[in-house]
Amino acid sequence: MAAPKLELRPLGNTGLKVSSVGFGASPLGSVFGPVSESDAVASVREAFRLGINFFDTSPYYGGTLSEKMLGKGLKALGVPRNEYIVSTKCGRYREGFDFSAERVTKSIDESLERLQLDFVDIFQCHDIEFGSLDQIVNETIPALQKLKDAGKIRFIGITGLPLDIFTYVLDRVPPGTVDVILSYCHYSINDSTLEDLLPYLKSKGIGVISASPLAMGLLTELGPPDWHPASPELKSACQAAAAYCKEKGKNISKIAMQYSLSNKDISSVLVGMNSVKQVEENVASATELALFGKDQETLYEVEAILKPVKNQTWPSGIQRS
Repeated sequence: MAAPKLELRPLGNTGLKVSSVGFGASPLGSVFGPVSESDAVASVREAFRLGINFFDTSPYYGGTLSEKMLGKGLKALGVPRNEYIVSTKCGRYREGFDFSAERVTKSIDESLERLQLDFVDIFQCHDIEFGSLDQIVNETIPALQKLKDAGKIRFIGITGLPLDIFTYVLDRVPPGTVDVILSYCHYSINDSTLEDLLPYLKSKGIGVISASPLAMGLLTELGPPDWHPASPELKSACQAAAAYCKEKGKNISKIAMQYSLSNKDISSVLVGMNSVKQVEENVASATELALFGKDQETLYEVEAILKPVKNQTWPSGIQRS
């Protein structure tokens, strides 16, 4: 029998329908190791073929390389522009943070050129906890509103790690100004604190994208990179959970991915991908979930192992060169 098509979910009040698995393009910027142009193009093509229609990038990833690679991949699809949804960001660059109206206005033109597009569907202020939230409210978002009026962007979003940044901004901007939030590392087996915010976001018609279902490598057999900000206690608990899964012939990443995909109030689970193999594995997690439901037994055991460190987080996003 044919595998079920990837589920499309409504993104808040935008009218967009995004695939439950989103393509995180940061690895295309060779952030986690070198990626050739042919691999980048092939992974975008395979993602689209398997039903992924949502692609997320930023000028910060790989110092603009991610946007260029994604642009090449999307162009190679040769399909009408309305068949895919692209989101990029502003305010965070290799040279630092700048959320000024002037910089973000220039930023969209640079991004569109690299992406080879006339507009992006979603334009997000990137990691706003590093800026002044009042500047985001009073200067950045009004500047993005003008870009929306000019047709260069369709919807406005904000991203970052601490959850209270979202309520701070959303409580202070006119209703309907911000359309989308992108949260990361707060809806995975070890930390589901985003859940508490979902009713609030839903009441405001905000689309919710959740990234890092694998908690930036914590929920993988390989383990997290050296720079990972988690406590030693959290790292070792995740390591124990991964070892438990392996022993049972299961993969913790698949269990984690399915956990994140199970909440339908989250429009898309964004995962970084840089190879056809990774694309296929991520889509398989979703299709198996649709066919068979989640592996409740293994999940239960993993949750028990992680219980002592549940919802442990770190104060802000990462600043590394």
